Amino acid sequence: MTKQSLNNHIMIVAGEASGDMRAAGLARALKELNPGLRLTGIGGEHMRQAGVECFEDITELAVIGIAEVLKNLGRIKKVFDQTLNQIDTTHPDCVVLVDYPGFNLRLAGEIKKRNICHSRESGNPIKIIYYISPQVWAWREKRVLKIKQLVDRMIVLFPFEQAIYSKYGMKVDYAGHPLVDEIIVGHDQTEVLKSLGLSASKTTIGLMPGSRAKEVERHLPCMLEAARILYKQNKERQFILLKASSVPLELVSRVIARSAVQRSKATKQSFIIPLKIYDGPIYDGINAMDAVMVASGTATLEAALLKKPMVIIYKTSWITYYIAKSVIKIPYIGLVNIVAGKKVAEELIQNNANAANIANALEATLHNPQIINELAAVKTTLGESGASLRAAQVVLEEIK
Repeated sequence: MTKQSLNNHIMIVAGEASGDMRAAGLARALKELNPGLRLTGIGGEHMRQAGVECFEDITELAVIGIAEVLKNLGRIKKVFDQTLNQIDTTHPDCVVLVDYPGFNLRLAGEIKKRNICHSRESGNPIKIIYYISPQVWAWREKRVLKIKQLVDRMIVLFPFEQAIYSKYGMKVDYAGHPLVDEIIVGHDQTEVLKSLGLSASKTTIGLMPGSRAKEVERHLPCMLEAARILYKQNKERQFILLKASSVPLELVSRVIARSAVQRSKATKQSFIIPLKIYDGPIYDGINAMDAVMVASGTATLEAALLKKPMVIIYKTSWITYYIAKSVIKIPYIGLVNIVAGKKVAEELIQNNANAANIANALEATLHNPQIINELAAVKTTLGESGASLRAAQVVLEEIK
């Protein structure tokens, strides 16, 4: 596709760390195809580096679960109102909504209301494109009917999503998953371990508690205790805690310190493990691991593409858990298992995500060589290279 000379204004709205990364890839591809584009929106460091003028930061939105959303309604409403004000003031040609359906579908509804007025006045409504589908395949598939009323075009990452939207007559494009291109390792395992003062000859186990503060607070304590169990069983093990860029180092340090104090009180003894916090390029960090305990989310696909055996965990508020349990219609929550169509990685949810279970599952994973082959097969399901460019072409085609 040749570069366009249009000087359109596109607003991109992402609400969390993984959306920020996917949106950044889309922004770079849009700029490649049309260097004169103006890109504004809600995002984080990745989007800003990709040339997006962010008028709000995703840290204002990075909450998950019903209980957490209720606690932060005032903050979320402030960002929502600010976004609508930006739309009213600048009237972009297109708004690209990236994942984060609780916020973005409501925003789509408000834009649609404005489009009715704008079309009467100028005949120039704002295009609404959704990039990275809400997980309609996990619960309430017929939500597609509502989405169809709000969104002009859907861009999906997985082929089975395209089939669902097409079934309901929605305009949908399958772009493939940007991770296929994004996962680039700059430094090999030995280099990363050496930079952390760790040994290249020992088994390295990763801790990936999540990209949101609440996830770290809920997941890291049981991960740390599981690490202690694994180290007690075999002293030829060491640990890397991968800190997401969206999580403050102070929070991680505080959780580690609190966990150590609680364990000391419970056992009347301290127990130190060889653990290093890694805050460098994310894929270099994952590549340095031999296996990983990881919070459910996009990180499971990142670990899979780097062929790292894993145990998936997730904890949330009890109200969110019970509601989700009653509506989710699929057997797995881990994306790697959903994409594979079978259990490639053990999943431990809520009370089952305790230190003993995590340690036992990871021990079994370390002794199962077949997992590497199963992870390699996942990559073929994520599509070919060039997903962000294909998504950008769809966006420009829609506004042209």
